Amino acid sequence: MDKQTVSLIGVPTDIGAGHRGAAMGPEALRVARLAEKLERRGLKVIDRGNLQGPLNPWQPPEHGYRHLDEVIAWNTAVYTAVHQELQAGRLPIVLGGDHSLAIGSISAVARHCHDEGKRLRVLWLDAHTDFNTAQATPTGNIHGMPVACLCGIGPEGLTELSGSTPATTPDVFRYIGIRSVDEDEKRLVREASMQVHDMRHIDEIGMKRVMEEALAGLDEHTHLHVSFDVDFLDPSIAPGVGTTVRGGPNYREAQLCMEMIADAGRVASLDIVELNPAFDKRNQTAKLAVDLIESLFGKSTLIR
Repeated sequence: MDKQTVSLIGVPTDIGAGHRGAAMGPEALRVARLAEKLERRGLKVIDRGNLQGPLNPWQPPEHGYRHLDEVIAWNTAVYTAVHQELQAGRLPIVLGGDHSLAIGSISAVARHCHDEGKRLRVLWLDAHTDFNTAQATPTGNIHGMPVACLCGIGPEGLTELSGSTPATTPDVFRYIGIRSVDEDEKRLVREASMQVHDMRHIDEIGMKRVMEEALAGLDEHTHLHVSFDVDFLDPSIAPGVGTTVRGGPNYREAQLCMEMIADAGRVASLDIVELNPAFDKRNQTAKLAVDLIESLFGKSTLIR
């Protein structure tokens, strides 16, 4: 059995965010020794360096979108890079950057699944549903819109990256950790019949049952993509994000979540986004994210 090869793809931009700083995320993850720790897990790691794209012009929204052309440029680069790694049989890990990058990343995964005859399942670990539209959001920040864009609701430059619109359908997503949704966005999420495991659901039935529900029905024909927004975690353990929302999963719940994903054995691509070192303390959030990614690739806290 050959070693699984993972490719790190740095995407140093905060183009879709409401705060500056997520552009420093890829470097913070490298400083927290992500590559070295994955190699210890028995993986072969190739660091592809950072993608290039336009600088953040920091302008107000136009027609409901902030920095649309720049977001399209970055996502086109992400799409190309991720698709290339998947075609070569490697597991791409996108080091963000803000969550708008998931549009390019998951569009590439969806295209790959279509070509390979695989079913796609996306675990969206996040405090937010990111299902906003230009009409529903007051800010126009595109990091609040990636799931809507992937489901075909949004500007053509973002919905058509994979060559077919929509790139995915709502039924492929499993939201975990949700606790902050705009009013108009709630209606859109309900209309799309998204599967939402919000914090109340986690409180009521526990992380174990939630993860069993979210992972149900996976088989060898399923490509599992994990889109990990670091603000999924409670800010008391992960202060290094631009959009903190109290009441997220604690350390043990987050570890259990990652360990159960690892147990399923189907992870084939990953985004790590919204890490913002400008808000962090001594890189603790990056270190925690790396710790959790180790668990996602099979580092268990127990001897089993």
